[in-house]
Amino acid sequence: MTEDGRGTEGRGTDERGTDERGTDERGTDERGTDERGTDEPGAPGHADAPWTAPRQAPSVQQLESFLMLAEELHFGRAAARLFVTQPALSRQLRALEERLDVVLLQRSRRHVEITPAGAALLPEARAVVEAMAGLCRAADSHARQIEGRLVIGSIGAEAAMPYARAVLDELHARHPRLRTSVRGLDLESHFDALERGEVDVLFLRPPVPPGIETLTLATEPRVACLPSDDPLAGRGEVTLAELSGRTVVDVPPQCPRVWWRFWVVDPRPDGSPVRYGPVVPDMEALLLAVSRGQAMAFLPAAARRFFPRPGISFVAVPDLPPCTAALAWVARNRTLPTVAAIRGAAVTVLRGAPATW
Repeated sequence: MTEDGRGTEGRGTDERGTDERGTDERGTDERGTDERGTDEPGAPGHADAPWTAPRQAPSVQQLESFLMLAEELHFGRAAARLFVTQPALSRQLRALEERLDVVLLQRSRRHVEITPAGAALLPEARAVVEAMAGLCRAADSHARQIEGRLVIGSIGAEAAMPYARAVLDELHARHPRLRTSVRGLDLESHFDALERGEVDVLFLRPPVPPGIETLTLATEPRVACLPSDDPLAGRGEVTLAELSGRTVVDVPPQCPRVWWRFWVVDPRPDGSPVRYGPVVPDMEALLLAVSRGQAMAFLPAAARRFFPRPGISFVAVPDLPPCTAALAWVARNRTLPTVAAIRGAAVTVLRGAPATW
C-alpha cells in the first residue's frame, strides 16, 4: 500500500519503480535490489557520480509491513492482516531494506525468519509507528476542536454546582478555542431565553416543556423553604401532609405550568388543594417572600448551601420526590457543533461521575 492509501496492486510498479514480477525469492540479491542494478547515469555507485545521495527515510507503511511480518513470520498471513496482496507486501519490505541498507528478514518459499539486525531494529520501528499514530491522533483532536462562541444559561446557582463546573472544565479542555459565557436567568424567562436562542444551552431543573431535550446530570432531595418563625421550621424533617394548607409562592404565567406544578407538588398525594400566594419572577424575590412570611416554597437541597438568608429555614421532607439537575437544549439545535460539543463533554463527565456530587 502506498502512503496515500491507494494500494499498489493495480499500478504495476511500487513507489520505487520495482515491477510486479519481482518476488521475495527471485530477481533480487540478498538485499532485495532488483536485477536492473544502479548503472543509470548519476546514480550512486556510478563512475560519473560526483556525490552520494542521502538515504531516503522509510515510510510508516513500510515499517508497519515489517512489524506485521515480524509478528506473523508468514507473508500470506501478514498480507491478509494488512489488506494488501502478497507481492505488494514483498515490495514494501524490499524497499524498506534498501532504504535502511539492512537485511531484516531471511525468507524462502517456505520459511521467514527475522535476522539479528531486524530483531535489533524492531523496537525502533515500533516506536516510530506508535509515535506517528500519536501524532495523527493529536492532529485529529486539534482538527475537531470547535471554534466560535457558546452562550450558557443558568437558573439560580446551577452553573456553580459541582457537576456544571465539571462539564465546563471538560468542555474547555476539549475545545480551548471555543469561547463561552454564562448568563444568569430568572424563573420567569429561562425557558423563553432558550427557545428564543438567547442562550444555546441551559443548566436547569426539570421538568421541561415540549421541544426541549435534557441530559440529567444529578439527582438530589428537595426541601421545604419555610419562614423561620413557622412552627415547623425548627424540626429536623416534616411530612408533605403536615405542609398541606400552607401558601406557596407562584411564578409568572410565562413559566410552563407543568414545571411549576412539579415544584409545588400540585396535585398533592392526599388530594388537598394547593393555595398559591405571591408571584415571584426570580430566586431573590422568592426568598424574600418566604422570609417575610408570605408563603413557602420547595427547593433543591443544595439551596441550604447556596441560598442561606435571614428569616428562612430549610427542612427535609423525606416523602417528597427528589429533583434532578440537567443540561438542556432546544431539540432542533442538538446537532449544532457548539451544542454537540458541550453535550459530549457532559457525557464524558457523567461516565466518571461520583455517586453523589
